[in-house]
Amino acid sequence: MTSSGRLMAIPCLNEAAHLPQLIASLIQDALPSDLIVIVDGGSTDGSREIVLDWAARDARVVLLSNPARIQSAGLNLAVERYGADRQFLIRIDAHAAYPRHFADVLTSTATRTRADSVVVPMRTVGRDCFQIAAATAQNSKIGAGGSAHRIGGRSGWIDHGHHALMRLEAFKRIGGYDPTFTHNEDAEYDRRLTEAGGRIWFQSDLAIDYYPRRSPAALFRQYVNHGRGRARTALKHHMALKPRQLAPALVGPAVGVGGAALLAAVFFNPLAIVAALPALLWVLVCLGGGVQAAHSAKSPACGYLAGVTAMVMHLGWSLGFLQGRFLLNR
Repeated sequence: MTSSGRLMAIPCLNEAAHLPQLIASLIQDALPSDLIVIVDGGSTDGSREIVLDWAARDARVVLLSNPARIQSAGLNLAVERYGADRQFLIRIDAHAAYPRHFADVLTSTATRTRADSVVVPMRTVGRDCFQIAAATAQNSKIGAGGSAHRIGGRSGWIDHGHHALMRLEAFKRIGGYDPTFTHNEDAEYDRRLTEAGGRIWFQSDLAIDYYPRRSPAALFRQYVNHGRGRARTALKHHMALKPRQLAPALVGPAVGVGGAALLAAVFFNPLAIVAALPALLWVLVCLGGGVQAAHSAKSPACGYLAGVTAMVMHLGWSLGFLQGRFLLNR
């Protein structure tokens, strides 16, 4: 590591509920030469004031305004302004909590493996009832498919994971994040990095705690955006969907056909109900998978609603993906 330390960048928009504890935890482990840059996209909830208060007390904390408001553009801006003499960019999510010595373990892992990027698992943690249900789904196969950085796996080389550390030499060499991506910019970056010969190391024992959205509407919007971002990545790089992505992509059409089939069965021909079977099967799989996930995780009672939140996630992702796939391809 260079003598100028590490650049820790935190994209932020209205995260006043999480910033005080997050900044305090980062300061506790930061080196004297580290820089913690909160890249704010126009917060109106007091987030900026929280950062400025910390900055007045500790010169390692900096507030950087992000006029583009998009995370990808904000992270690029942080690197442009403050990454000139630094070796590592550590990406921190404002909506998460981090273990002690997180940055130290990342940099030692990158040094040991010579990886261009180190990614970590993301463990979703709920506080209220809906969050607990969403967390139970997101921590299981019913909500995350077979994604190693969501449901765990062994440390080793991987093609994509939750972003934690990036070597700035590699980051700059491939042009950083695509600033036009509002979502899925991490997967798009990983695709370019591996195509350029870069290597990504998954550190399985360095999980972060992520707090999910607190309402069905917010969760649905998030997954619409995720699906739209995945569509953009697939189009840009001519990528085929993996099985764990193909299944939820088909949910929207199945639900649409199923709804039409129910109406047709009521008003025209009862046999039309057959066309609703795929959607019904999806509902049953989600509900059953949610119960199994809650039981396996020894979740409280709210966790047994994981199947319902999984359906919200699947449907949102599917509609977003289909919208992005067809509108962007015109």
